[in-house]
Amino acid sequence: MKPVRLALLGCGTVGSEVVRLLHEQADDLTARVGAPIEIAGIAVRRLARDRGSLPVDPALFTTDALGLVKRDDVDVVVEVVGGIEPARTWLVEALRAGKSVVTANKALLAEDGGALHDAATEGGADLYYEAAVAGAIPLLRPLRESLHGDKITRVTGIVNGTTNYILSSMDASGASFTEALEEATALGYAEADPTADVASAKAMGCTIKLLCIASRVSGPSGDSISVRVHPAMIPRTHPLASVGDAFNAVFVEAEAAGQLMFYGRGAGGAPTASAVLGDIVAVGRNRLAGVRSASESVYADLPVRPMGEVVTRYHISLDVADRAGVLAAVAGVFAKHDVSIATVRQSGRGDDAILVIVTHGAPDAALAATVRELQALDIVRSIASVLRVEGGA
Repeated sequence: MKPVRLALLGCGTVGSEVVRLLHEQADDLTARVGAPIEIAGIAVRRLARDRGSLPVDPALFTTDALGLVKRDDVDVVVEVVGGIEPARTWLVEALRAGKSVVTANKALLAEDGGALHDAATEGGADLYYEAAVAGAIPLLRPLRESLHGDKITRVTGIVNGTTNYILSSMDASGASFTEALEEATALGYAEADPTADVASAKAMGCTIKLLCIASRVSGPSGDSISVRVHPAMIPRTHPLASVGDAFNAVFVEAEAAGQLMFYGRGAGGAPTASAVLGDIVAVGRNRLAGVRSASESVYADLPVRPMGEVVTRYHISLDVADRAGVLAAVAGVFAKHDVSIATVRQSGRGDDAILVIVTHGAPDAALAATVRELQALDIVRSIASVLRVEGGA
């Protein structure tokens, strides 16, 4: 059987794990692909670097990444270097030449994913990047293939392990932000101090998570997509609320399938390498079959809704003067901008008071205008925090 030959760009934390797994699982991978997988070369920055007992012939290492990509005996280019350039040049060259690409480069995909997809179409090559999103958690392929017959309405994810570890520690043990950050740093997982907000969230039956959210929004002029990343309060009954430590999770909502959650470790050499190998098997099979995978669906071509039009509930904490008429004045500002108040909680401390307001759903632009006007009131000493509230009525 003619082997599938790989050019590996990068041999750091992830790249070395890819090499190790290719060696340890060689027989299984051959059975899954239908042909052996061989490393044609490994591009690195420094040839003299000590790579321990890595199971690979030292003669395979080179500093000429572009030259390696252009070699005729290379079928698949695996990129785990990161950054925009020169990675973009290498991958575009590979794709246009008809060589399949597997990448873990989230920065490049976010910056110039369209150019990579165009190059893949031009060269008739596969572009796979499961490892670029949530580490080892299988997400892109289920969304692209398993749920292809459904309409996905919302995707909500916890995809930053360090931040999730810190917030989980503060919520579980009452640790301060500094203590939780120091512990996260000591464990190697490594923002204003959110200690007061964590206490307030508990009182509401919520917890705080850093969420990325993409949702399909219907409006008078048709459907659009809302995309955002921000800290938010979510009810403790929500499946994402129980995701702790440095774990990641993605919560998917679809019309027919309902609610689905994907959970696991989202970072680290071995988890990311696992996702890379899954993509290598997929592109290897396609090359042997002489086919190309289905590209992402772009038929809907939905516009991205401006952030100011996104409707969300808000939790606002104000440091105000503790005197008569304050609540009425604050409420008047909310009413002026058509932001409806759901609950109000006030606690006094001498001449000052903390006013915590939770709103009903309102556009982000209206909330921003409300906050600006509140800051101008002489009765408002400071706005301690503004947090969005997700997952509730």
